[in-house]
Amino acid sequence: MNKRLLIPLIAIAVSLAVNGWLFWHFERNASPPHPGLTKPFDAVWWWVVTSSTVGYGDIVPRTTAGRLVGVATILAGFFIYTTFIAVIVEAVHGYVERRERGTLQVKAKGHIVLCEYTSVADELLNALPNIPRLSGRPVVVVSDLVYSNPDPRHFFVSGVPVNPRVMKRANLPEAAYIFVFTNLRFSDPDMKTLHIARRARVLNPSAVLFLEMLDPMHPLLRYVGGQVVAMDSRKLMEMIVRGEQIDPWRCGVGSNPDVAAVESREA
Repeated sequence: MNKRLLIPLIAIAVSLAVNGWLFWHFERNASPPHPGLTKPFDAVWWWVVTSSTVGYGDIVPRTTAGRLVGVATILAGFFIYTTFIAVIVEAVHGYVERRERGTLQVKAKGHIVLCEYTSVADELLNALPNIPRLSGRPVVVVSDLVYSNPDPRHFFVSGVPVNPRVMKRANLPEAAYIFVFTNLRFSDPDMKTLHIARRARVLNPSAVLFLEMLDPMHPLLRYVGGQVVAMDSRKLMEMIVRGEQIDPWRCGVGSNPDVAAVESREA
């Protein structure tokens, strides 16, 4: 985009300098001199009005040479402004497409990161506005299970959640809450969840980690470190089937003493 903007910017500078000066020269040296040109800024004003084809009519060329300069200025204006519009439209379209495809760098802070987009993750997304401790925060969905943003209300980062570069694109180091959902494509889903959690903990030592676990008492949970809530996968699904409001704390098991402190502080 920057390189494409350079061409119209150069065209503006050249057209303003050359056409503005020529108009000033021809009209000021006419006999009699143009009464509307009393200072150089008047020529600049004429160039802006003419190049944009607004044509207020307050300064009108009286000489043939001045009119030819006006024609050249109008043609230059068509090129300059249409190029600007094309660059802006392309930039907006590119931004929307990158946001949809999950390739943008997320700059949110104190946000919620959801690793793996599953049916449970989707249920939580819909429940977030009704969970006081989580509502109102920006949400980033990180997943390679979908190829476009599953929920336009939130940010989306495409990629394997365990990849540190993908985590950084989601600005995971600045997140307040990180959810890792069970991916049943793997032979040992809990180990995959723990692997992602450990990578996330290295990048963000202070966030509260919510891990959907088939075995919420998994012996390796204690190695994740920090504030961790192991969510019982079966309890989550039971709440969904019963049509109950999902609450990560209600179906969670604190895996270390820090969790109880976090819950009491945020309740």
